[in-house]
Amino acid sequence: MRIRHPEGFQWGYNSITALDGVHSDMLMDFGILKLNQGMVFTDDARLEKVYLLLSGQVTVACAGQTYEVRRASFLDDAFWLIDVPEQESLQITGLGEGSELAVVRTVNTTHFPVKVHDVGNSVIETRGQGTMNETGTRIVKTFLDHALAPESNIMIGEDVHYPGKWAGFPSHSHPQPEIYFYKFQPDNGFGLLKLGDEGVLLEHNDTVTIAPDLVHPQVAAPGYAMYFLWIIRHLDGNPYIRPNFEQQHLWVTEPGAKYWPDV
Repeated sequence: MRIRHPEGFQWGYNSITALDGVHSDMLMDFGILKLNQGMVFTDDARLEKVYLLLSGQVTVACAGQTYEVRRASFLDDAFWLIDVPEQESLQITGLGEGSELAVVRTVNTTHFPVKVHDVGNSVIETRGQGTMNETGTRIVKTFLDHALAPESNIMIGEDVHYPGKWAGFPSHSHPQPEIYFYKFQPDNGFGLLKLGDEGVLLEHNDTVTIAPDLVHPQVAAPGYAMYFLWIIRHLDGNPYIRPNFEQQHLWVTEPGAKYWPDV
């Protein structure tokens, strides 16, 4: 399902999905926190809490530590994320104008130390090189997954599409619910997502909820960088490890595969 915010976000926390409310089938709170200079936001929810800086400058106080972090834009590799267990709270103060953070919260009774993720302990890779005539080449940044953070119930990362390129192809699915959040550069750009048997238009600040077992490949329009934040909720006893691919399309990744007009 597509959830639109074409005018952007208001100051404070903007709820998009809620554990006990709208889109509760995603099994997680998701929203955007927008702070102006001097604004303070406190989160003491008894949930696992993940905060990712999308852009701007903030200080974060948590578990006796204070972090001052800055990110020029969602395309910048100076990303910063904090993963907070249910027994800890955190306080965020805006230092610049219009700072934005993505917020994810879910049930997790496991006790683990607060952990910060940045370029030093995340996985950054260029995927798709050398296959499909480079039509799937993109930058993938993985912050939390079952290998990097086995104590977390959240898998989260970012994709940055080069203009005109695909992601998630060959078409794939998985039994865990997922959320996509989009931004474009320039911000009047767009992309398209195949969600099951339906097509979904993607625009700046859109969110898409992905129900279990729906395929979801997507493509960016030429001329526009497409950023999307992806968030998967591990299921109890069934964490996300790898996707299930549609067998009918796997041939396109085989070495030496020939495409029109070379066939």
